[in-house]
Amino acid sequence: MTEPISTQNLDQYGSAELPWSRPRDLLASETPESDLTFFIATVRSDGRPHSAGVGAVWVDDTLYFVSGPDTLKSRNLAKNPACNASVRLPGIDLVLEGEAQRVTDASTLERLAGVYRGGGWPATVEGDALTAPFTAPSAGPPPWYLYRFDLHTAVGVASAEPHGATRWDFAH
Repeated sequence: MTEPISTQNLDQYGSAELPWSRPRDLLASETPESDLTFFIATVRSDGRPHSAGVGAVWVDDTLYFVSGPDTLKSRNLAKNPACNASVRLPGIDLVLEGEAQRVTDASTLERLAGVYRGGGWPATVEGDALTAPFTAPSAGPPPWYLYRFDLHTAVGVASAEPHGATRWDFAH
């Protein structure tokens, strides 16, 4: 289980530090069944940011997402794996900072294709990527690369009780 190596209470109103288990448990229970929108922010070669929605799932304390090989986000990640992921979970907004690495091993691809199928996207493995009869209109044509997000830092801001804002740092 991914646990933070340090935490910092960012709340300016006296709320207690939020436990990492709050967003972690929501990620585990809400993906892929809920209609959550994840955004991945990557860095272009000229340093400008690029953000785009992705299909993401939290499996075994790790965030995975898909992207077409010719999309700007995949091209950016090929040159610079640094990225952010953000999502609004029930009661807490979450921003994750880390690096994305392409996954090509067959067992992980098969396992994640099964998770996506369980959430309603009929993904299958084709070579070292995923394919399906459909995906998001902006994802580009199949196949789609699978990425593993290696978490460095997370910031959560609670919009429901108990309120608070916390930064969690992870070993990487």
